[in-house]
Amino acid sequence: MKYLFLPLGALFGFALSRAGATTYDYYAKLFLFQDLQLLWVMATAAGVGAVGMQLLKRSRARALLTGEPLSFRGKPYLRTLIAGSLLFGAGWGLAGACPGTALAMLGEGKLGAGFTIVGLVLGTYIYGVWQSRPSGEV
Repeated sequence: MKYLFLPLGALFGFALSRAGATTYDYYAKLFLFQDLQLLWVMATAAGVGAVGMQLLKRSRARALLTGEPLSFRGKPYLRTLIAGSLLFGAGWGLAGACPGTALAMLGEGKLGAGFTIVGLVLGTYIYGVWQSRPSGEV
C-alpha cells in the first residue's frame, strides 16, 4: 500500500502541471485578476474536497496504514490566524508559487521553486520554535 503514494503523487503533480498551477505567469495573472483559470482550479478542488470529506465522515473511514478511525474535529480560532494568513498570501504572491505546487515546479526543472521550498521549511521551523517557547517570552 505504501508504494502507491509515489505514483499517486507523481500523477497529482502532472495534474497540477496540466492545470497551469506550476506556471509563474498564471499566479501573477490570478493576483492581478487578469486570468482566473487557477481560481477555477482551486474552486473545483475545494468542491471535490468538500464532497470527499462528507463521504469520509458518513462512511466512518479509517486510516489506510494504521486502521485507526479518522478524526474530523475542527481547530480552534486563534488571533494570530489573520496575521498569518496575510503573511502567507504575501509570500504566495511574491514567490509566484503556491506552497502545494512548489515541489511540482521543482520536478519540472524550475529551480526558482527551490527558494520557495527553502522559505517554506525555514518558515515552518521558525514557527515551531516560536510556538514551543514559554508564553511569557518575547
